[in-house]
Amino acid sequence: MAMARFEATSSRPYHLVIFGASGFTGQFVVEEVARTVSEGPQGTLKWAVAGRSKQKLEKVVEQAACVLGKPELSSEVDIIVADVAEPDSLASLCKQAVIILNCVGPYRFFGEPVVKACVENGTHHVDISGEPQFLEGMQLNYNSQAAENGVYIIGSCGFDSIPADMGVLYTRDQFKGILTTVESFLTIKSGPNGGCVHDGTWQSAVYGFADSQSLQSLRRKFNHNPLPIFGTKLKRRGALFFSNEIREYTVPFIGSDPSVVKRTQRYLMEEYQATPVQYGAYAGIGGIGSIIKLMFAGMMFWLLVKFRFGRNLLIKFPEFFSFGLFSKAGPSRKQLEDSSFQFVFYGEGYTDGQDPSQGQPNSKIRTVVQGPECGYVATPITMVQAALTLLNEPSALPNKGGVYTPGAAFAKTTLIDRLKKHGIQFSVI
Repeated sequence: MAMARFEATSSRPYHLVIFGASGFTGQFVVEEVARTVSEGPQGTLKWAVAGRSKQKLEKVVEQAACVLGKPELSSEVDIIVADVAEPDSLASLCKQAVIILNCVGPYRFFGEPVVKACVENGTHHVDISGEPQFLEGMQLNYNSQAAENGVYIIGSCGFDSIPADMGVLYTRDQFKGILTTVESFLTIKSGPNGGCVHDGTWQSAVYGFADSQSLQSLRRKFNHNPLPIFGTKLKRRGALFFSNEIREYTVPFIGSDPSVVKRTQRYLMEEYQATPVQYGAYAGIGGIGSIIKLMFAGMMFWLLVKFRFGRNLLIKFPEFFSFGLFSKAGPSRKQLEDSSFQFVFYGEGYTDGQDPSQGQPNSKIRTVVQGPECGYVATPITMVQAALTLLNEPSALPNKGGVYTPGAAFAKTTLIDRLKKHGIQFSVI
């Protein structure tokens, strides 16, 4: 077992390198790192940007310098040229960094070579993937080698799935007794200019749904026993229902949150004998108008995603098929400023002295996690705070390396407090 290392050294000069910095999300991650350098170890952070094109990377740093009013960035931030298709360039990139912040998606196509290079070169890896197949595939294929090399590979550190995963842990920690079930309801607000998501996320969804069979066969390889159920079994709700909790029409949340939370609960049960929490995730979609749009878009999506020519159409015209929710241009800065998200968690469980195997839960809790626009404001914050937590609190991490969910990696750290300082609030209501 190698010891995990978190110090920058002369041979490994950067605490963080943002790989894929010139992508749409990468730009915002660069700005977030530039904002938080004073939160690094000993109040400083050595960092660089990496990607395929030196010119594009220079532009990214210039734009960040301009947005943040920090002209010095252009001369201070180093640029590393590396390409997913060239393993040698990835190896040399990884050797220079303590942590790679990997922003190169869709991860199902471009993720694994980076994880492999990190594991082989003793470099920790944080990504913002919301693709269960990639996340679970990395756990299956690299967990034991990562543990051996003292490397922490932590997936889904963006909006998928830090708010949900840490939100469930926060709810459990605030509950007096044994928490057995949690349902979360996500609502997203946008301002007068509406909101949209960059089409990289849409592509991940198209390929993910097209290939859902592979996820099932991947899961069988883990040979997991089903998680034991404590207390009453959580009922699954319908595909579309009016939620009294958030007073709007609601659908099951299709992102990676349920699978990430479940992996965290399994880890905490196996490692610490914690009682696993059953989890259901839902998202509000608004009123009748939204329902009609959603059903129409959903039918088109399901019909087209099964065929190659259909997938090509979906990839080519994201705006048309998603009613403008996804776009190749991505959201404007104004749209980002006016948007926000809110997760409300409804937990139930048993107070101390009550036996979960006898009768109904006798206690409830309600918590909320809320924050700024989810894709390009909250995601860079959660990703960068995850990395800063690794750098600053190595002794609070699991005692060996491996491929982890955020909840498994950060359950004993102060990540939630760090997020609170950056506008992502956790509270009991």
